[in-house]
Amino acid sequence: MIKSFRLQLTAWYLLLFAVLFVGFSLFLYGLLARGLHKRLDESLSSQARTASGLFQDELGEHNGDAPAAAAEAISEMNFRGALLAVFAEKTLLAASTAVDDRALLDVVGQAAAGQREAYATISRRGKTKARAAAYPFQIGSRRYVLLVAESLAATREELALVRGVLYVALPLFLLIAGAGGFVLTTRSLAPLRWMAEQARAITDKNLNRRLDIGAAHEELRVLADSFNELLSRLDQSFETMRRFVADASHELRTPLSVIRGEADVALAQDRSSGEYQESLAIIQDEARRLSRLIDDLLNLARADAGHVNLRVEEFYLNDLLADCCRVFQGAASVKNISLECLFSDDIAFRGDQELLRRLMLNLLDNAIRYTPPGGKVTAKLETVGSEVRIQVADTGIGIPPEAAPHIFERFYRGDQARSRQNGGFGLGLSIVKWIAESHRGAVDFTSLPGEGTTFTVLLHQ
Repeated sequence: MIKSFRLQLTAWYLLLFAVLFVGFSLFLYGLLARGLHKRLDESLSSQARTASGLFQDELGEHNGDAPAAAAEAISEMNFRGALLAVFAEKTLLAASTAVDDRALLDVVGQAAAGQREAYATISRRGKTKARAAAYPFQIGSRRYVLLVAESLAATREELALVRGVLYVALPLFLLIAGAGGFVLTTRSLAPLRWMAEQARAITDKNLNRRLDIGAAHEELRVLADSFNELLSRLDQSFETMRRFVADASHELRTPLSVIRGEADVALAQDRSSGEYQESLAIIQDEARRLSRLIDDLLNLARADAGHVNLRVEEFYLNDLLADCCRVFQGAASVKNISLECLFSDDIAFRGDQELLRRLMLNLLDNAIRYTPPGGKVTAKLETVGSEVRIQVADTGIGIPPEAAPHIFERFYRGDQARSRQNGGFGLGLSIVKWIAESHRGAVDFTSLPGEGTTFTVLLHQ
């Protein structure tokens, strides 16, 4: 098995060329053989007609003596072939040589019976020897047949010469075609070597580099463009991963630093019971924050790996939304924010109830966190055809236009107002998007800076 692509292309090219050359040679040889035989038949027919004219003239001069006229016509013909004979019907009148071949007599009988020219190839001991033509004609009331036969030696020699030329030309042309095909294949595949050399030079440190193949053919340019697009996606993925690792490390470091600092302060000297309780409360809050962050990261990691199995059950979305609103009613009251939950009828839905609860809680948490005191947050649930629409609108700070394309990226915060001091990690909307998509849905938003934001989740029932 040839493993080299270049040698495979050369071999296929050589095989195709060999098939075409052999096919053309056979066609040319057959055409030449038919042409030579046709030319010989025409020559025999012409000589037979000439001899019949001479025989007719001699028959008049010999007062109807057919054998004498036939002998005289044969002697005057000076025929170069192997045989010239004159028959009256099937009776031999005269011949230049002995007519003792059964095939010759058969062709004479065919011509006499059919009153038209007949041709035959004479073979002896399995070898083709001569070509014969029988020409019937009539003088008065008598019918005659003039037989002409000529050796095929000259024709065989010409065909043998052609075969010899083809036998020599075939390997010579195959050698030239193979060398030419190898050179052409090597030149055609040269851009692939350049691409391979450039690709080997690209690592995770220089993913911003791109393949350059110059003025290559369109097919290779399509391949290079596709590879460059892949590099762009990889570069973006590596950048996202680096940013994710950096942000995750930073988020993890903050609560750990607080926990360690409080522990160091508490252990530095003896303190009162109240001071110990205060330090432990801080450590507990940070530990909960750290646990929540780790849970979010694990959930997103499982989602990326496709290892999350939904616990599908049937429940009422309106009851779930009402529970979520009750959870944040206290937080909204503390900030003097009006929280309104709107839905009409019972809406039954099959899905993962805990994940959808997380989706609603994240949207309500974001809305309340980024809405200033005196603002309003509205959660609305309704059905639109075969879809369920969940809307959470606020009158908060809004999302800047430059931040809109990145709002669902992990650990992304658009401005200082969306900082970790507000209690968020920048993972909430990423989780919302993942939960919506895992339920064959989608999430979108509209926002005006300083006026508020509306998030809309569409779920298929």
